[in-house]
Amino acid sequence: MASSIKYSSTRGGASGLSFEQAVFEGLAPDGGLIVPDEVPDVSATYNRWSKLTFGELAFEIASLYCGTDEVPSDVLREMMKKSYHTFTDAEVVPTVKIGDLYIMELFHGPTFAFKDVALQALGNLYEFFLKRNGKRLTVLGATSGDTGGAAIYGMRGKQNVDCFILFPEGRVSHIQQQQMTSVLDDNVHCVAVKGGTFDDCQDIVKDLFADLDFKKEVGLGAVNSINWARIMFQITYYFYTYFKLFPNCDGTMTFSVPTGNFGDILAGYYAKRMGLPVKHLVVATNDNDILHRFFTQGKYDKYPVKPTCSPSMDIGISSNFERYLFDLFGKDSKRLSDAMTAFKSSGKLHVEGADLSKAQQDFCSACATEQHQLDTIRQYEQKFSYTLCPHTACGVSAAEQLRDKLQWASLPNHKMVVLGTAHPGKFGDAVSKATGKPVTLPPNLACLQNAPTKLAVLPNSAAQVRQTILATRSSSRPAGCSLCVSGVRRLLGF
Repeated sequence: MASSIKYSSTRGGASGLSFEQAVFEGLAPDGGLIVPDEVPDVSATYNRWSKLTFGELAFEIASLYCGTDEVPSDVLREMMKKSYHTFTDAEVVPTVKIGDLYIMELFHGPTFAFKDVALQALGNLYEFFLKRNGKRLTVLGATSGDTGGAAIYGMRGKQNVDCFILFPEGRVSHIQQQQMTSVLDDNVHCVAVKGGTFDDCQDIVKDLFADLDFKKEVGLGAVNSINWARIMFQITYYFYTYFKLFPNCDGTMTFSVPTGNFGDILAGYYAKRMGLPVKHLVVATNDNDILHRFFTQGKYDKYPVKPTCSPSMDIGISSNFERYLFDLFGKDSKRLSDAMTAFKSSGKLHVEGADLSKAQQDFCSACATEQHQLDTIRQYEQKFSYTLCPHTACGVSAAEQLRDKLQWASLPNHKMVVLGTAHPGKFGDAVSKATGKPVTLPPNLACLQNAPTKLAVLPNSAAQVRQTILATRSSSRPAGCSLCVSGVRRLLGF
């Protein structure tokens, strides 16, 4: 049936959008993010999903946000099945008990990171719409490490798609960079932004989306979690994990989520709004703690980004946070737009009183410093013979810091689940520093160590990136990005 849900911009400049329009819009023309006008309430019926496979559950959840008039049921069902058949674990997202908490292992996809769950599906969704409409898409994304690889593996070889991924030069791990740059498909183009941070890369993406003529000319689309479909697909694993730990749907859960750009935990927030019995949502930050400061002090103030051993969370501004602020401000688009405009110029956004109290009811938080992360990795390796990546260690550390305050270990019929966001092998230096021994890489990571690559290095400039995208799209060279060919030849020894 046709979905009754429409989509709008958080800042009020777009409304009445279909699901397809929401997916392709990425960033709204007014600079806001796309949100559904309503969130389905499944509190009385979600138990019917308890025996479904991951792909079947993904289909059921996506069907609530996308009607059959846009994607026929049989097509969407097959799309979800296709999206997860390459995952190495039969459950797609297994959960393991470590001590008195659980780790939701989200790293069994092709790039060993949680973002595979959404981006494998998004790539297939894009391909379906483009093939049906006869259009071409230029995907543009910024990454602090894991989004880039997952986006590239989701878009590589897709018909009618060119994929450009920006990352800050020298601020991702070696394996993360190899995962991105070793994909030599003609439609994939990696750009290292010289002297930049992830926030700079993200600003370039936002600037280019705000250039509406350019956006239309190249058919710009988003893979970052500013794209609503990313959030929608991630809702699945919150429900799936609940059903695995409470097959009779008779308990509650707390999720501790390593958080940088606020997309992963936002999916948990939507799952809770849909009716999933979530007791607490824990925002776990590293030293780049803008979100922790907001939820404890009401101060969302931009600070310079600090490089840490958990680079995927080295973010100074959390793009997805605007979607939550929209709810917190009572869906008042003008208030939100004014606040975001002021934040862009001042780098400060403060709340107090009822707003802060509401935020603290929705989320709690903790900051895991560099030392917290290393100590947690070491302790879990020694005590449980379980190796955490530094990002997952942030989630575990936050759960431990809040153990007494939340009393999560003593609540009846309750489980604490930490989202395991990446395979530890992707951050071997940090893990080895903590444990004193090298990390064993899965074969699909090990083979990337010395793989040939292609990469363009550009200044920290939206104009330069715009020019590169236009030049690459118009180039007739079959080998992909003309700027990268010489680098590939050098690495191959030609």
